[in-house]
Amino acid sequence: MLLAPADASSPYCGIVHHHKILPLGDRALALTPIQTGSIAISDWLRCLGEQIGDNPPPGLRALVPGLSSLTVHYDPRRTTYESLTGFLSAAVGALTIVPASVHQPIIIPVCYGGEFGPDLDEVAATHHTTPDAIVRTHTAGRYTVEMLGFLPGFPYLEGLDASLHTPRRATPRVRVPAGSVGIGGSSTGIYPCTSPGGWQLIGRTPRTLFDAHRTSPALLTPGDTLQFVAIQHSEFEAYERAS
Repeated sequence: MLLAPADASSPYCGIVHHHKILPLGDRALALTPIQTGSIAISDWLRCLGEQIGDNPPPGLRALVPGLSSLTVHYDPRRTTYESLTGFLSAAVGALTIVPASVHQPIIIPVCYGGEFGPDLDEVAATHHTTPDAIVRTHTAGRYTVEMLGFLPGFPYLEGLDASLHTPRRATPRVRVPAGSVGIGGSSTGIYPCTSPGGWQLIGRTPRTLFDAHRTSPALLTPGDTLQFVAIQHSEFEAYERAS
């Protein structure tokens, strides 16, 4: 379903000319912008999600931002697909995009290489450089959480320097330890729990990314910014003992 473009009074009129809505079963739908301008899709999705969250329609159960779409979960006993798409059409028409609030980045300490980052040397060889250079570039970046997915609390991070873009492993590992920091294509991310995985592992953080017993189980949320800081093996162990 194609919705009308934003109102002409919108400061970003003409940036997103169309967007489509697709049903996901009878309890959810996906709203995807079709972008033709320079505004970041993440900003469009963030502002739309905030606007809907501030004035939720009847039956709304959850909003789940993705890399290029917003998934809307709803209760079909309290609303209908047609009613909800009408609400979204009005919300999009009234959408104003504003810059994200500026916060200090969340610091993620990482012990790079060795047993914590078994693919660091291979990543360095792929880019014809040294492991130290990879670490310097990785820690120099500021990253934005684009979405959580794959695993509870797994952050897909935007901001990886193009010189670090590295294909996933040809053969995924059966077991990747919790806290592993990896590179998968143009993204970097952190495994919140022990699981299989195919990203290139360059380090590991002692911080807990997901804990079901916390009030907010996931450490990170979409829109957060973070920075990686290199630590030594002894610091990793001290951090674990203090946790």
